[in-house]
Amino acid sequence: MAIIAAREYKAGHPAGDLPDNIGQATHKETPDAFSWVGLFEPTAEELSACASAFSLHPLAVEDALHAHQLPKLEIYGDQLFIVVRTAKMAEGKIAYGETAIFVGSNHIVTVRHGSDQGHSGLRTKLESRPSLLAHGVDYVLHAVLDLIADNYFPVIDAAGEIVGRLEQSALESALTRAEMRELFNLRRDLLLLQRMLIPMEDVCAKLATLDLPNIDAEVRPYFRDVLDHVRRVASLAALHREMLNSVMETSALIEQQRQGDITRKLASWAAILAVPTAIAGIYGMNFDNMPELRMEYAYFVVLGVIAAICLVLFVRFKKSGWL
Repeated sequence: MAIIAAREYKAGHPAGDLPDNIGQATHKETPDAFSWVGLFEPTAEELSACASAFSLHPLAVEDALHAHQLPKLEIYGDQLFIVVRTAKMAEGKIAYGETAIFVGSNHIVTVRHGSDQGHSGLRTKLESRPSLLAHGVDYVLHAVLDLIADNYFPVIDAAGEIVGRLEQSALESALTRAEMRELFNLRRDLLLLQRMLIPMEDVCAKLATLDLPNIDAEVRPYFRDVLDHVRRVASLAALHREMLNSVMETSALIEQQRQGDITRKLASWAAILAVPTAIAGIYGMNFDNMPELRMEYAYFVVLGVIAAICLVLFVRFKKSGWL
């Protein structure tokens, strides 16, 4: 079975592991006691066995099985069903996973899909602090959401490094084709991240403000902390997208300036070369009555005139910055 960990807790202390066949386990409403089950990409049969043990709603079970959901919070009787998205930076791209969380009065079940961000370290940390774990399933829910929200920061920091590198490259010269492709891909990834963070903010806001089943009032401030983290990431994602737009505009302006410089240089040389072309064209006409053709030094005079005019034009263009 795709069970990473399944354990019972009593007053914040581990009270033993659940049997391998969770579907046959019996659970009683016991004060200060709850079960925490972690599943990773379970099959339909495996999730169905877990649903039978904890009386999970079939609609929520279907959503948790098929994944590909945006963050949301739903209430099924006295149970909460929460879907959140995980994110990580892989090879310059943002990859997403999904975690579905079932929260009951005496159980919390996490179902992970496409995410390597396990909860084993979090479980160990909480077990070392029984006073916090004694709060129950609502504090475990906060800890899981806080872990997911904290893992957004390395993603947004990595995106910021790419933005900084592209910005520096754009200031030095126009972006290359590969850099432009990287810019557009990152901008699209940041847009998808913002699209995912909007409902994530809504989920955290509901947990922090609404009177929900299995969420005690004294735990709500912890969810406000998670909400603050999500909002910070969302603001950074928006800032990075604005910076990418600025980088793209800067690169376009630099490219236009470079093309303008090339155009001015070509126009300058064309004007200089037009002088000998025009004079040579005049003397290339086959007229009989051209007195200067019979002058002894006419050839050298014409060359001198051509050289003088070209030199004057070159100096003028040089001073104006066209050459």
